[in-house]
Amino acid sequence: MEQKKLSWLIAGIFTMPAVGANAQAQTAPAAVEDGVQTVVVSGIRASVRNALAAKEANNSMVEVIAAEDIGKLPDTTIAESLARLPGLSAGLDRGNASQVVARGLGPRFIGATLNGRELATSEPDRAVRFEQFPSESIAGATIYKTQSAELVEGGIATTIDLQTVQPLKYSKRSAAFKADALYYEMAKDIPGAKATAPRLGGIYIDQFANRTLGVALAFSYQDQPSVQKLVKHFGFNTYNPSGVANNAKAPWGWEDAVKRGKNERASVLGKLEWKIAGDALITGDVYYSKSDIYEPELSHWSGGTGSWEGGQAADYSNPVVQGGHIVGATVRNVGLTTNDALWTQDMNTLAGGINGKFKIGNWKVDADLFASSSERESQWRDLRQYSNNSATVNWSMPGGGKFAYAWGQDTGNPANFGNAELHISNYEHLRDRLNGVHLNAARDVEAGILSKIKFGARLTDREKSFEQANWNFTGGASKALPASAYEAVPVAGLSTFLGLRDWNGTVLGAFGPDAFNPDGRARDALAGWTVKERNAALYAQGDLEGKLGGMSFRGNAGVRLVRTSQVGEGAEVLNGVNKPTSVTSSYTKVLPSVNLIFNLDEKQERQLRVSLARAMARAPVDDMRGSRNLALDTQSQNPVLTGSTGNPELKPMMSDQLDVAYQWYFGKGSLLSGGLFYKNLSDYIGIASVSTTIEGRAANITRPVNAGGGGVRGLELIYQQAFGNGLGISSNYSYSASGIEETFNGLKMPLEGLMKHNGGATLWYEKNGFEARLSANYHSPYSRIAGWDGVIQRNEAETYVALNFAKQITPQIQLRFGMDNITNQKSVYTSNKNPYQQEIREFGRRFNLGLSFKL
Repeated sequence: MEQKKLSWLIAGIFTMPAVGANAQAQTAPAAVEDGVQTVVVSGIRASVRNALAAKEANNSMVEVIAAEDIGKLPDTTIAESLARLPGLSAGLDRGNASQVVARGLGPRFIGATLNGRELATSEPDRAVRFEQFPSESIAGATIYKTQSAELVEGGIATTIDLQTVQPLKYSKRSAAFKADALYYEMAKDIPGAKATAPRLGGIYIDQFANRTLGVALAFSYQDQPSVQKLVKHFGFNTYNPSGVANNAKAPWGWEDAVKRGKNERASVLGKLEWKIAGDALITGDVYYSKSDIYEPELSHWSGGTGSWEGGQAADYSNPVVQGGHIVGATVRNVGLTTNDALWTQDMNTLAGGINGKFKIGNWKVDADLFASSSERESQWRDLRQYSNNSATVNWSMPGGGKFAYAWGQDTGNPANFGNAELHISNYEHLRDRLNGVHLNAARDVEAGILSKIKFGARLTDREKSFEQANWNFTGGASKALPASAYEAVPVAGLSTFLGLRDWNGTVLGAFGPDAFNPDGRARDALAGWTVKERNAALYAQGDLEGKLGGMSFRGNAGVRLVRTSQVGEGAEVLNGVNKPTSVTSSYTKVLPSVNLIFNLDEKQERQLRVSLARAMARAPVDDMRGSRNLALDTQSQNPVLTGSTGNPELKPMMSDQLDVAYQWYFGKGSLLSGGLFYKNLSDYIGIASVSTTIEGRAANITRPVNAGGGGVRGLELIYQQAFGNGLGISSNYSYSASGIEETFNGLKMPLEGLMKHNGGATLWYEKNGFEARLSANYHSPYSRIAGWDGVIQRNEAETYVALNFAKQITPQIQLRFGMDNITNQKSVYTSNKNPYQQEIREFGRRFNLGLSFKL
C-alpha cells in the first residue's frame, strides 16, 4: 500500500499545472526590441545546443558537456555525465561512476585537467577520480579526442578538461541552491545500514565595481550511504590432482559480505575575476574537495576445500563439474571464519592558481601559475574469529553471476566461534604535490592559409610518496569477548552475520586505546616509495584557414617538445638487508599534430574532419618506484640477483594516431556523425622478466618495462536530434578492437579498458516547465584494475538505467525526482579468464527527491 501511495504522490507532483510555467518554458518570449521578438532557450534543450555549438566550432574532435543552467549539470557529479558520452564509459566504485575509460583504453591513457591545469591525485598512479567534482562546481567540460600542440600532453585516449564558472560572463547577480533527500533501497535488507541521506549544494555569483570584479562561490555536501552485498570465489587449485570427479580443479573457498557504511563528500569552490582595463583580466581560484569513508563490513570466509593431492576427496559428495572445475558440491569438515571489519579512508584534494590575460601590442598573452595537492590515508581493521567446529558446506557458483551457499552451522551465534584476533592491514598514506607555470602568446596573422600563430611554454614539478604498514594482535593476544557484545545480523539471500553492537568501543577496550594508531608502527620498507618528476614543454602552433578546390577548410598544425626528468626512490632489500635506493632517468619526446576540417557545403553543416598526431601517456607513478626486493645465491660461483623491482627508468607510452569523422549538423541541437580512429601504440608498459644489471651485478628480475605495442582501432556513431515538440534524443555507439594483451599471473587478458561494444541513448522531454530524461548505457566486458592491488579482472557487461523528472513550481522553485540503477545492475568481476571465479557486487537502486531554488 505504501508503494501505491508513493506512486500517486509522484504522479500528482509531476502532472499538476506549473505556477508561472510560461516564465520557465523551454522556449519563451524574453523581450521585444525594435519590433523583433527574441527567444530564450533554457534547460535541457539549451544544454544540447550549446554543447553542439562548441563541438562544431572546435578545431579538434571533441565532446562537450554544457550546464543547463547556473549550477545545473545533468548529473550529481561530472563522472556520470562523462560516462554517457560517445566512446566513453566509467567503472563503478560503491555504485558511483568513477574512473573513466575511453576509446578502448583505461585510466592510464586518460589525461585530466581543471581549467587547463594538471591535478594531483589520490590514486597511486595518475588516474583522477571524477566523482570528486560535483555539479555545483563545474560549469562544463571539453573532452579532446584528438591532440593539438597547445594541449597538455598525457592523454592518448582523451584529455578531459573540466571548467569552473566564470562570474563576469553573467549579466547580473545569480544564485542557485538545491537540497535532496536520497534513499538507498538495498539498505532495507541489511540491518543497521543507513537508507536515507541528505545532499546539499549551491552556487552564488555576483559582480562589483561596474562589472570589473566578479565573484563565484560554490559548495556541495553529500552523506552517501555505502551499502553493498558481495559474494566472491577465492580461486581454484590448479596444480595438484583433487581426486574428485576426474581430478576437476577444486575451489579454495568463498566469501560473502555486506557493507553498511557511509561516504561523506564535500567540496568548496571560490573564484575571483578582475578586469583591470581593456582586455586585461586576472583570475584567481581555489577548489577543495574531501571524501571520508567509514565502512563497516561483515563477512564469512570459507577455506580448506582445495583437496590438494586428493586429501579431501572423501569429504566431497554430489560434485558439479563445468569446464574441469568443481562449481558446486557438498563438503564435510570445512572450517569458517567470521569477520567484523571496518574500512576507513580519508581523501582530500586542493587545487588553485592565478591566471592573467593581457594584450601586448598585437599579442594576446596568457600566464598561469598553479598548484595542487592530494592526500589519502586509509586503514583496514579486521576483527577475525574462527569457528570452534567444522561443518558441512553446500555451495553452487556456476558463473554468470549466480551463487548459493549454506554454511552448515549457525553463523549468527557467537558461541560457535573462538577468541577474536585483530588484524590491521593496508594502513596506507599517500601524498601528491604538483606545481606549475604555463605561458602562452598568440596573435592573428595574414600569411596565406595561416591565420594565427601560438607559442607556449609549460613547467611542472611533481612529487608523490607512499607508505604502508600492517600489524596484528594474534596468538596469545587474542581476546575472548562476551556474547552480550554481539548481535546477529540476518541478511536476505545470505547467511546470518555476527557483528559487534559497539565496534570501536569493544575493540579498543579489548586491544588497547592505540590499537588503530599508526604512529610508531614499522613501515613496510618495500611497499614505500617516492617519485619525483619535472616536466618542461615548448610548443608552436598555427591556426589554418583557406580554400581547397572551392571547398573551405580550417584547422591547426603544430609541434610540442617535451622534456622530462624523473627520480624513483625506495628501499632495496637484499638477502634481508635494507638500504635506500634512488634511480634517475630522463627523456625527450617530439609530438607533431595536424587537425583539418573540410566544409562540404556552403552552410558548413556537413564537415569532414581529419586528424594526425603523435601522443604520449606517462608511466603510472607507482610503476616508477625505486623499491627492490632482491636475493643473491651466495653459494653459486657466478651469483645472479633475482627478485622484483619497480622501474624508475620507464619511458612514456607513445601513440601515432589517425582520426577521420563525418559530421552533419542538420538542425539546432541535431547531429549525425560517423568516425573511425586508429592508434598505433608503442613502448607499452607491462610486467616482464628481464635480464639486466643492478649496481654492476647480473640480475634476472621481474619489473614493469616498456615493451611491444600494437594497434587500437575503433568506430564511433552519433545520432542526436531535438524535435520541435519538446522531445529529444542523444544516442551513440562505439566499437573498439586491439591485439594488445595484458599479462597477469601468466595468463593473457585483453587490453585494460578495451570495451568491444559501448553505447547508450538518452530520451528527453522539456516543455512548459516539465522535464523528463531516461538514460540507458551499455558496455560489453572489459579488463579492469578495480582496486589498488593491481589485480586485473574482467568486468562483465553492464547496462545502467536512470530516470529523472523535474517540474517548475514557480519561476524560482523546481521540484525533482530521480531513480538510478533502475534495473539493479550488479557488477561482476571474473578473474584470470576463469568464468567460475567471480566476484559479484550488488549496490541496489537509488532514489532522490529534491528542490532547487534559483535567484
